[in-house]
Amino acid sequence: MNSKTDIEKINSFSRKKLTESDVYIFTVKLCNNDVDRDYEKFSLAALDELAPLFVGKTGIFDHSMKSADQKARIFDAFVEREDGRTTLDGEPFYNLKAKVYMLRNESNKSLIEEIEAGIKKEVSVSCSMSESRCSVCGKDKRSGECTHKSGVRYGDQLAFTVLGSPTDAYEFSFVAVPAQREAGVTKAFGTKEYDMENVLATIKSCAGEVTLTKAQADEIASYIEELREGAKLGEDYKKMLSKDVAGRLALALPQVDASLLKSVTAVMTVKELLGFKEGLGCGGITPQLAKSDEKQKNNDYSQFRI
Repeated sequence: MNSKTDIEKINSFSRKKLTESDVYIFTVKLCNNDVDRDYEKFSLAALDELAPLFVGKTGIFDHSMKSADQKARIFDAFVEREDGRTTLDGEPFYNLKAKVYMLRNESNKSLIEEIEAGIKKEVSVSCSMSESRCSVCGKDKRSGECTHKSGVRYGDQLAFTVLGSPTDAYEFSFVAVPAQREAGVTKAFGTKEYDMENVLATIKSCAGEVTLTKAQADEIASYIEELREGAKLGEDYKKMLSKDVAGRLALALPQVDASLLKSVTAVMTVKELLGFKEGLGCGGITPQLAKSDEKQKNNDYSQFRI
């Protein structure tokens, strides 16, 4: 550890000049290229790309978005091979590590003691990945074309997801149980890169936590609001259609109580209502004994002549 270089890097993030006595520096394993509990893994190239993205990112607790929970900041990150060890799929084992600093003050004293004692150890990271490929067929897991189930063996191949091409890194967090056995990772996604169907598919398929940025949360909230507006318009249309069909049925079946017809059409689906409307036609069903307009026009009442 080069204390002078570390302090220089730390001071690039601080507003006032800090000294070695002002800060507590520690190293964390953010993530690695092994297959995790969710049967997902980062490619080695992804780890290399993530390293610079994590520099300057904050350290928090349980992925809380409260500024009061910010306790540390990453000032350096690097990928390091762990000699003599391989991943579950037989690749050389690599860790993405980060050098982190926090202030030595009274509010952080107990946290520093817990880190030193090994109590606060496990971390989880939040990042956005643009690639999610099957280890068996190589197809994009979000495309719906892959039929391989993660965690299942197909012949001598274990199916899992390889995450690649990171687009952003958000934070790291101290957690109790990370997804990765030695570090942890919470998978996230960039909503700008996928349509909402893919976003929803990602949320449903993710066995762990999903962390969103403020922009991503705002985009999903906007999408939900659009759905609400669409649902409201659909409900209004159904009410108008139900009223229309009930009126046509009342004309066609005058002997049936109108309130009963309204209650029946109220529980019909839009498809059923449209079917009835088409069957009733513009003028409704014509009763068998009703006179047509043409007959009434030409009627000379000869049936009453003696």
